[in-house]
Amino acid sequence: MLLSSSTAFQWRDIFTFIALMGCGAVCIEASRRLGMPAGVSRDLLSAWWLPVALLLPPVYALFAPIVLQILLQLRVRATVVYRRVFSSAAIGLAGCTASFVFHHLVDDPWALSRGSALPILYAVAAAVLFSLLNIALIAIAAHTADPESPWKEVLWDRESMRLDIVELCLGVTVSISCGVNLGLLLLALPPVVLLQRSLLHAQLQAAARTDAKTGLLNAAAWQREADTEIVRARRTGDTLALLIVDIDHFKRVNDAHGHLVGDQVLVGVAATLRGQLREYDVVGRFGGEEFVVLLPGADIDEARRVAERLRVRVGHMTIPVDETLVRVTISVGVALMSVHGDDLIDLLAAADLALYRAKELGRDRVCIPVVQPPPRPIADDTSP
Repeated sequence: MLLSSSTAFQWRDIFTFIALMGCGAVCIEASRRLGMPAGVSRDLLSAWWLPVALLLPPVYALFAPIVLQILLQLRVRATVVYRRVFSSAAIGLAGCTASFVFHHLVDDPWALSRGSALPILYAVAAAVLFSLLNIALIAIAAHTADPESPWKEVLWDRESMRLDIVELCLGVTVSISCGVNLGLLLLALPPVVLLQRSLLHAQLQAAARTDAKTGLLNAAAWQREADTEIVRARRTGDTLALLIVDIDHFKRVNDAHGHLVGDQVLVGVAATLRGQLREYDVVGRFGGEEFVVLLPGADIDEARRVAERLRVRVGHMTIPVDETLVRVTISVGVALMSVHGDDLIDLLAAADLALYRAKELGRDRVCIPVVQPPPRPIADDTSP
């Protein structure tokens, strides 16, 4: 009420708001035609939210995300409503705060069109504030939903930072274009749509390579990357190890607590594996409760150490369920290139045999295949 009562509505502002929302609707329609990956995905809608926050009174910044989130829900992909509500609230609060700050620093926000350095600098600062607040609100919500997840995972990574910088630059550029002439949006719209389609295409490609439950590589993508690493190891003569990881008695978890808890266990084990491995190690979900890990440059001693570390870490992992904690253990089979096989099929077969032996010996352990000595040549009795 305070915002609306203190806002003098002008036709110029209303037309600008409608034009920017129209551009956002065009981008959303382009997303619908291309498709949008499930889960958390990135778009370039900030290119239209930011100009609303910079050029128009703060009340418009509250309503802009509501309009576009409704369109996303209806036209692109329906998801649980509370997520759309929270996204709208986070973006609206961040945009409204940035708008207040910018309007406090700049008497006439349309001065951006004159190209003066100070208003543009203030616009960039307000855009950074908008991004930081939005990220902070989303990170707090994500960490509240999963308190065990580290803050680093819910805040920023290098790729997200690049995308945020691109969005800020687009938002400020579109704001300046609007200030010069509202018709320039027709020139700004095609590049933004093209950039968004490129971004969504990359996200869809990444989604096709990953397992939906764990976020690790799926079996097909892991096999392609593993084949590439094996070819490289053959060429350079480097060592390479392969691990097959199996969750012990996983069926009991599903039978006792349900498949939703079983999915939480899969996610927890996947996160533990990823957190204990190097960036260039290749880890994926092989199917069911099995995971596969390729360790480039690892010899048999290092592979054993890594496998033992994974076993211990997973053994300490807990999944809270009602008033109890679910714990699981893993068994690991290890195979080394040039010792247990020279290609992916041989390595998988050797590691699988070692995994079978670990289960026979009682599970919750690491096993390595026994290397069979080469057969002795048969003596020719007919020779003199």
